[in-house]
Amino acid sequence: MALVLNEEQVMLKDSAAGFLAQKAGVPQLRALRDGNSAEGFDPAVWREMVDMGWAGIAIPEDFGGLGYGYTGFGLVLEQVGRHLSCSPLESSVLVAATLVNELGSPAQKARWLPAIAGGDCQMTLALQEGSHHAPERTAATARAEGDGFVLNGDKVLVLDAATAGHFLVVARTAGEAGDTEGLGVFLVAAGTEGLSVEPRSMVDSRSAGALALRDVRVDADAVLGEPGAAWAALERTLDIANIGLAAELLGLSVEAFERTVAYLQERKQFGRIIGGFQGLQHRAAELFAELELARSTVLKALQAIDGDADKLSLLASAAKAKLCEVAARATNEAIQMHGGIGMTDEHEIGFFIKRARVVQHTFGDYNYHLDRFARLSGF
Repeated sequence: MALVLNEEQVMLKDSAAGFLAQKAGVPQLRALRDGNSAEGFDPAVWREMVDMGWAGIAIPEDFGGLGYGYTGFGLVLEQVGRHLSCSPLESSVLVAATLVNELGSPAQKARWLPAIAGGDCQMTLALQEGSHHAPERTAATARAEGDGFVLNGDKVLVLDAATAGHFLVVARTAGEAGDTEGLGVFLVAAGTEGLSVEPRSMVDSRSAGALALRDVRVDADAVLGEPGAAWAALERTLDIANIGLAAELLGLSVEAFERTVAYLQERKQFGRIIGGFQGLQHRAAELFAELELARSTVLKALQAIDGDADKLSLLASAAKAKLCEVAARATNEAIQMHGGIGMTDEHEIGFFIKRARVVQHTFGDYNYHLDRFARLSGF
């Protein structure tokens, strides 16, 4: 498939760019941060996103979505990255809706996917337990008891935990930490007895949280799919999530680069525009080339999701690793080329490096995905 956008995709991308620039850009992010927003996003703006169909772009039409696919959704996420827009798109739509679609029964899909697409349900994945992404190391347990299960364990880095109405908790019904067999996904409603949520503010001013589950009881119908057989669907969901996050990192990196180039063309030092110095030109040119390669990598991975490619895991790790590398370089160069002003809170460029670092570490950082890419390639 050609690595170019069709007319509809270009229109979607432009529409998202225009809306987010007006309603959910860096000034709005700063206002949310300074106002100590409990949600971490503007509910009114989120409702507008839902009304435009963004929450249902990748959800099948049979379950209340648009069925437009992940390539289109990735274009929206790229613009989310460019404008540092805050919303539950990543947690509730990119991750949770994907997992429900991949693992849920027809009845579960019919109940939850239309609710997510319509903005009536905010759901998030509770997976990570340690300081690093390692899904197979899950130690939280799900013990069968009566007609249901009893969950015990702790989760960290749960996106939008404070506002989520439901959590998709990954817990172990069998085996030990390190086994891929025996993992299950359990739907737990916020407010369930034994579940406590500790909100935590991230360096990028987004909302996340830690979960503690102490003898949390759920019914049998709260299990997505077969108990203990969730690994394949979970792995595919994480692949899709990482490709979506790579698209967000792409948008973030491009915006940081373009802002930096604009600054190079206006800032004077020693009586000259600093963009005229050859050393800075070379650095900018090298980063431009890396961004073009990154763009092709992300688009190829997005197309692979919709095309149900066999090597999705390989492409997902390639895209996430590459964009982690490029985002680190783009934001580092942005701070350095802006000089002292780039280190101040008053200047907007600093917001990009903060968001980049959080996204880089969400669901596996550069080292994790580079190692995974090597293993999947037979090294």
